[in-house]
Amino acid sequence: MPFMVGKAPIRRTLRYLESGKLVLKDKIKIFSINYNTYGNHHKGARSFVFWNLPQLQYKNKAVQVVTFRNITPSPFIKCYYDDGKQILIDIDSRTNDEILSHLIKVVGKSLDTLEAEAIAAEKKDNPANFGVGCARSCMCEIPGQVPCPGVLPLPFHMRGKHRHANKN
Repeated sequence: MPFMVGKAPIRRTLRYLESGKLVLKDKIKIFSINYNTYGNHHKGARSFVFWNLPQLQYKNKAVQVVTFRNITPSPFIKCYYDDGKQILIDIDSRTNDEILSHLIKVVGKSLDTLEAEAIAAEKKDNPANFGVGCARSCMCEIPGQVPCPGVLPLPFHMRGKHRHANKN
């Protein structure tokens, strides 16, 4: 498989991308990270970009993600809101996990909000749904469908034992 080539190809799998923990607030439109490719105090930022930035991009499709390399003496993250406000987050000498947990607290959606959005995303009022807890308990209640075999026997050509018996 061509996508399983390179450094840490696990980063390109769908399972890894979906396991990201950081979902940004709806007001954030641009997420920029500034870091250098050398220096010990930039190590956490480099690790965050390598491991967590693909997950961030996958989970936040409407957010523009920009990386600036080798421009700044100290690493930082800047988030731009839709109303023109900006927030600056210092990530100097922090580890990857510290950066991620701080971003979840500051610019990430809360767990309650994520759970509420997941419940709202499930369309439970879909008329095609049937079973326990839905408007219809059985598929046979929908007009145009074959009635339940317990109420009205199926025609012989629809029964497996008669169809196979005729072939012999």
